[in-house]
Amino acid sequence: MAILGSIIKTAIDLRGAIVSDKSPIESQKEVLEHLLEKAKDTAFGKYYGFSKILEAEDIQKTFSEKLPYFDYHQMETEWWNKTQEGLEDIAWPGCPTYFARSSGTTGKTSKKIPVTDDMIEAIRTTGIKQVGALTNFDVPSDFYEKEIMMLGSSTDLQEQNQFLEGEISGISASNIPFWFRGFYKPGQEIALMEDWDEKVDTIAKRALDWDIGALSGIPSWMELMLKKVIEHHNVKNIHEIWPNLQVYTTGGVAFQPYEKSFNQLLAHPITVIDTYLASEGFLAFQNRPETTSMKLVTDNGIYFEFVPFLPEYINEDGSLSQDAPALTLAEVELDTDYVLIISTVSGAWRYLIGDTIAFTDVERAEIKITGRTKFFLNVVGSQLSVNKMEVALQEMEEKFDIKVPEFTLAAVKVDGEFYHHWYLGSETEINSEEIANALDESLKEANNNYAVARSKALKGVKVTTINPDIFHEWNARNKKKGGQVKMEKVMDEEKFAEWEEFVESQAN
Repeated sequence: MAILGSIIKTAIDLRGAIVSDKSPIESQKEVLEHLLEKAKDTAFGKYYGFSKILEAEDIQKTFSEKLPYFDYHQMETEWWNKTQEGLEDIAWPGCPTYFARSSGTTGKTSKKIPVTDDMIEAIRTTGIKQVGALTNFDVPSDFYEKEIMMLGSSTDLQEQNQFLEGEISGISASNIPFWFRGFYKPGQEIALMEDWDEKVDTIAKRALDWDIGALSGIPSWMELMLKKVIEHHNVKNIHEIWPNLQVYTTGGVAFQPYEKSFNQLLAHPITVIDTYLASEGFLAFQNRPETTSMKLVTDNGIYFEFVPFLPEYINEDGSLSQDAPALTLAEVELDTDYVLIISTVSGAWRYLIGDTIAFTDVERAEIKITGRTKFFLNVVGSQLSVNKMEVALQEMEEKFDIKVPEFTLAAVKVDGEFYHHWYLGSETEINSEEIANALDESLKEANNNYAVARSKALKGVKVTTINPDIFHEWNARNKKKGGQVKMEKVMDEEKFAEWEEFVESQAN
């Protein structure tokens, strides 16, 4: 019997029995008060009168009335740039130790998000909560003795003035607790590597030295790493290398589009647990096996607000109209798309993170990510969200027995008529016209606005299939491989023209 594993599992079980969670609604009130109290003497807190807001009868309502919404550009140019110049007490007390670089999926240049010591502590605490939640899943005691492969960006952080810069996965990995380092793979030496291909090659060569029980990372890059390990050792699946692999903690993007191709790399199913770790904080994680939804972290340094995701509230650049109403956790409804707004212990205030979510269980504060505010195709009134696109593609995978882990699309004009042009990444031979018709019909049934658009301004659907590797090479050209890099699902006409030129160059 795995004695150490049993001790760890028993300790986690006892902690879960002792700790009783407060109501998420009450926790959110306390978090907001803490944020305002802590930041009231900063330049931001003084400018927006945090001390006065704290005296209000309804602090949440007054907070939403007194502060505007901020996207990254507004927060950076008006406040965070002063912090980068070395000034203290701007949007949060003191100065942050780190700035997280985030190129995201739409920006042309990297964003720099402050990461304070308070945020590092919050991320660590939420990570412990997530480990505690493993007792809700059916994992044996010896799992807690296995190693964890955390595939992220380099931990070799770059010095910029008095700050250290890197992607959030690299910052988090460089701050793992000392007691966890024996379990952490690929280890500090490999984690420092900046070159993705070198890192993955080294992991493949050393894979047999490790007893991996869990994986953690973005699905697209995790798939590529597993394929490399399998190919290097000339085996059929990853369980021939890591027989004790039982858990995959995914995040960054929805796992469902990758599920079919990912499972083909395994000898048997493993437990997949969703997380929501962004450059701005650790926002949510899957807390129980009965659902794939994630529980918002409502008691740990992040205050959430929710704006109904309606076209009249979204500006053309994906930012929010300042007159858009914001709801508290006590006011949200099930199965309604909301733009997520956060205020954090890193000095982000009423910040548009860019994601849209929907509640699957309000009482438990459980959500699913439904898309991005900029990945909302509404050129001709189709009001098509990424969530609807991914559901339709999953139907195609089942109907035609194909795998489509990557895709992108745009509304394009052909001979004066609008079409939705999809590029599907698949190694399976596909009848493009048949898939286009099936996609079209599926989206008509799932989305009334799309059906109306198809009867008017939207002429039809075009599908082009390409090798999935082209998506990875596109990311490598525009940003870099690995880490937090994600593929943009919806492009404007200018970006789509660049994409098509790139695809053509790869074919030659």
